[in-house]
Amino acid sequence: MKNMTQVAGGKDAFQLVHHLTLTGSQFEIGSALTEEARRLGWSPTPADPIVNQARRAWFERHWPQHHDRMDGAAAALGLDPGQDELALDGLNYIPEGSGCSALWVPPSAATDGHGRVGRNYDFFPLTTSEIMGGTPGPDELPMASRPYVITTVPDDGLASTVITMSDLDGCMDGINSAGLAVMLLIADFENAAPPEYVSPQVGLGSVQLPRFLVDTCETADQAKQALLQAKQYDHGTPLHYLVADAHGQAFVWERGRDGSEHIVEFGDGPLCVTNHLLHRNPDPLSLPADTAASLGSYGRLRTLYERSKGGALSPRDLRDSLRAVQQSEDPAVPFRTLWSTVFDTADRTLSTRFYLGDGESYSEELVFGPR
Repeated sequence: MKNMTQVAGGKDAFQLVHHLTLTGSQFEIGSALTEEARRLGWSPTPADPIVNQARRAWFERHWPQHHDRMDGAAAALGLDPGQDELALDGLNYIPEGSGCSALWVPPSAATDGHGRVGRNYDFFPLTTSEIMGGTPGPDELPMASRPYVITTVPDDGLASTVITMSDLDGCMDGINSAGLAVMLLIADFENAAPPEYVSPQVGLGSVQLPRFLVDTCETADQAKQALLQAKQYDHGTPLHYLVADAHGQAFVWERGRDGSEHIVEFGDGPLCVTNHLLHRNPDPLSLPADTAASLGSYGRLRTLYERSKGGALSPRDLRDSLRAVQQSEDPAVPFRTLWSTVFDTADRTLSTRFYLGDGESYSEELVFGPR
């Protein structure tokens, strides 16, 4: 079953947000996602047949939910699910990438004993043409102006709610019915580079990784094992991921510039994440000064750290901390905080506010849950 409603903004606001709810088998969910992506202008991309065959085999072994959804995509497109010439995933309708801030407050540091993660999703309020250095077309919308909240309730497996601005079968944020929350952030903004070659590879792409975890894992420990065993790739924009569960455990997953894999933990205390590699700068009291290329990453982390250390934090304290590092509406600042979300791992909910435009502030707080 498919149900879609408008939940925030409108055609005259910066963002128009839809909530898409899908129930049924993973095959049926994949078919419905593909139909929606086609409505938005997506079409399957050519793929190297050898690579594509290996991709399908990897998904079947490690991420069967995605494999079944790809079979549903094939049915929606009238294609043989075993064909190897076209990639049937990557339901992308606008480019991805972001600079963001996140703060994990474990149950032991919360006034009500609920583990929560707060995150600001920061991105350009520009069209794709403008970001690429050109002039926008007459009807071209900003690339992040049509986000989706997607709730999937499969017949078998974990239900989840995710937020995405670009991939209907990937996400930037998500929480599942076991209380596992995952979110992505740029990991090394100063060294990010435009992609030289963009093509689906074997394993997990950047925005597939959060979706993979909320589909397949219930705890932080399970997520660590899944990530250590997974193949991953990006296209010039390295990301790191904050993962937290309903049992009070949290970590950041990131890869070094040499491809090394790192699980970063800070014990039973708040965990702050912005847009630099934590394994290279583990001490929040000894961070370098920001540069023009660092997007204020070090300063935002210092602010979150100072606000989170010491006494217990209430939900309002967490919201206030997110506001303290929210992007300003200064015309000279190229970013805006496009949504600001608090994940409650105990209640299995995400509560989010969407950016409606300069001077228009944000939408009301909207609460979603996978159950």
